[in-house]
Amino acid sequence: MKYRMLTKEEREIFNEDFKHFMISNGVTNEEWLEMNEKNPQKATELVELFSDVVLEKVYQKIEYIEFRSEDSCLVFHCTPDALNLISIVPKSGKKVNLSTPELIHTALQNNLFDLDIFKSKKPYSTLRELEIHKMIEQGCLNSSKEFWDALVELIGE
Repeated sequence: MKYRMLTKEEREIFNEDFKHFMISNGVTNEEWLEMNEKNPQKATELVELFSDVVLEKVYQKIEYIEFRSEDSCLVFHCTPDALNLISIVPKSGKKVNLSTPELIHTALQNNLFDLDIFKSKKPYSTLRELEIHKMIEQGCLNSSKEFWDALVELIGE
């Protein structure tokens, strides 16, 4: 398996897509029901393959992700070739909470001089989608172009 198996809730969202996936793989509904009963390992393998297909498409569409905690906000622009990063962290000895969008906004408006903000870029160390998957598994969430652009404007690039 390349990524992970979709959760039951995620599979319900993609139920129609799963039906089309099964049809395109030559599996009828009756065969699927029989497979679940008589060969659950093969059924699981098909769900794993479907999960990988879905997640691959999702990760290909992701452009911006971010990681927030009390002491850091990391925003990534996932280009085809590299990860661009804008990092916001409190300066040494300063206590600034960056765990929510509201607190980040407040910190950028009222505590800008208490923050270290920098930008960097690195090529992917593996396939783009695998790296995005790993980052999401580590707690990154979808972000927006608007947030990225506002940070770029703030740091003057």
